[in-house]
Amino acid sequence: MILFPAIDLVGGKVVRLERGDRRRMKVYANDPVAVAEDFARQGATWLHVVDLSATLEEDEDARAANVAAIRAICQVPGLSIDVGGGVRSLARIDELAALGCKRIALGTVLVREPGFAEVAARAFGDLLVADVAAREGQVKVNGWRDDVPLGLEDVVGHLAELGFKHLVFTDIARDGMQTGIDVEAYRRVAALAGFPVVASGGISTLDDIRALAAAGPEVVEGAITGRALYEGNFSLAEALAAAREA
Repeated sequence: MILFPAIDLVGGKVVRLERGDRRRMKVYANDPVAVAEDFARQGATWLHVVDLSATLEEDEDARAANVAAIRAICQVPGLSIDVGGGVRSLARIDELAALGCKRIALGTVLVREPGFAEVAARAFGDLLVADVAAREGQVKVNGWRDDVPLGLEDVVGHLAELGFKHLVFTDIARDGMQTGIDVEAYRRVAALAGFPVVASGGISTLDDIRALAAAGPEVVEGAITGRALYEGNFSLAEALAAAREA
């Protein structure tokens, strides 16, 4: 199981939001490259980066600071970067790929512009990740601010038909709350997709990581953890060891 430590960026700073709420933001570091380098020293091979300023359509300065941070993080030796947040055009995919990102996540456009999703999947293939977030089975988009009249089954099933092979599923009710994970939710999503998913939201203990890894590679490809690392619940080295134990 791939363990993805998370770096969420607002204006070039490392932050975490509670349930995606910009009003509930905590800044953890002003130097995202130093954070990435520390994760690499502890054994990380992948890093999950979210451009929240792009997602939330913040001002040009905030978005430029995030682009600069992503460019620099991509230069950290030994790390492959999985990036998402506000990716809504083929040009943006090209830009992030040119920066050196190894996976690029699409979220809102997959639901609101299904034609774009089809074109992107055909053009970029394995580079792309479908980023799906839901609360109680209801899919949300636009930084989790907006509902759409589609259930999780409809969205995931359609993306699988388009040829997506990587999917991050976020349980919004648990994201940033350290309330533990729901392994059965990921089993359901993996069954809908027909391939293993990346789990996001709620990891608070090493046992959560062990439980996800124990679900097996046919269910969980990887797991994203953020706040638990920054709050000191466990170190990344401990989390990587827990993933290997299972």
